Amino acid sequence: MLKRKLSVMYEKKNRFYYGWIILAISSLGHFFSGPGQTYFISIFIDYYVVDFGWDRSTVSSLYSIATLLAGLLLFTVGRLSDRYGQKNIILIVATLLGASCIWNSYLSSLWMLFIGFFINRLTGQGSMTLLPSIVLPQWFNKKRAFAFSIMSMGGVIGSAVIPPFNTWLISISSWNFVWRLWAILLWFFFIPITAFFLYNKPKDLGLLTDNKIIDVIEDVSTLHIEEQTESWTLIEAMHTKPFWGMLYCQILVPMITTGVIFHFFSILGSKGISASSASFMLSLLAIISFPITLLAGHFLDRFKMNYVIAFISLLQLMALSILLLSKSIHTFIFFAIVQGTAIGLQHVSNGVVWPNYYGLINLGSIRGFIMTATVVSSAIGPIPFGLTFDIFASYQVAILIMMLLSGIGIFVGLLSPKPKKP
Repeated sequence: MLKRKLSVMYEKKNRFYYGWIILAISSLGHFFSGPGQTYFISIFIDYYVVDFGWDRSTVSSLYSIATLLAGLLLFTVGRLSDRYGQKNIILIVATLLGASCIWNSYLSSLWMLFIGFFINRLTGQGSMTLLPSIVLPQWFNKKRAFAFSIMSMGGVIGSAVIPPFNTWLISISSWNFVWRLWAILLWFFFIPITAFFLYNKPKDLGLLTDNKIIDVIEDVSTLHIEEQTESWTLIEAMHTKPFWGMLYCQILVPMITTGVIFHFFSILGSKGISASSASFMLSLLAIISFPITLLAGHFLDRFKMNYVIAFISLLQLMALSILLLSKSIHTFIFFAIVQGTAIGLQHVSNGVVWPNYYGLINLGSIRGFIMTATVVSSAIGPIPFGLTFDIFASYQVAILIMMLLSGIGIFVGLLSPKPKKP
């Protein structure tokens, strides 16, 4: 057995921890997932319909199919990150996302649109949010919830800033230019920073999680005993009821949010709300979720995870109820407040629950599976809204269905406490 003198771990005070650099890059990764997110792509839909004469249902269907196919590949992305390291995969993904932005700037046919949707959803919405959530727990344990709060702020800031920024750029240039600008930002800003400053694990720099250092101990293997005994394989996790309960609750908000946001201008338009007001409400969602995301870590540290997840489902149910009954811009503000709160809490809880429930060793495979399910649910989200509108000329039936699913989520969350490994 390999033996040598090592130290007993303890907190090293007054020393800068490189994990904060990792946190900043992870947050930046969430921000630059923007070109693959619905709030980014939805801005271009009306221009595609007008410029190319494509009908909205066709574009919506292609988007959902592309999202579904991209989601099915995310499990592979997670496994590749476990094998080759998150940094290498992030660099490849960011390069492909930039290339997709260039591709989208030259759209001229539906098959090009489909390929653009597919690569954007796989690399942006999927991989650029998945990979940082695998890196970050390696660096933080005690402050994991707080770290995920800060990381999620990158996505929140992106969803608040990018839509009006892109809208303004289109008004003074063209939608083609906006796509090319984001390719430049990815290739010449995000990728160099990641290449120079990102490290997969603290041990790559001779550090330990939470800035601990080492003092005298005989057996090096004992340093990792706690991590190993608390970690589950994907198969082991799938044999526990809390895994499926948490999975259901975690895909609920992304599915509903994607469906609502994709049809947001139409939903509000059907209630007499102007496009400019709808754009304001979209930004307000992000603005509301900003402080919620920042405070979510403290909230998650104080309450049991399954109680928090049940509360998020309750918030989602309340938001849909308001959306169903709202008829003026003033009542839609309440929708934005409640939905923004649900989104903010869900962003952070989704990152924290899996390492807390199932450990770090196989986190890439577990998170890859979860992300696949999340993206697939996001692909399904817009479909019931589109179908019910085509059939009933109203979104009420779709909203009622989503309310039922949210109500179920409350009970499923309560019944999904942290599992104990046999």
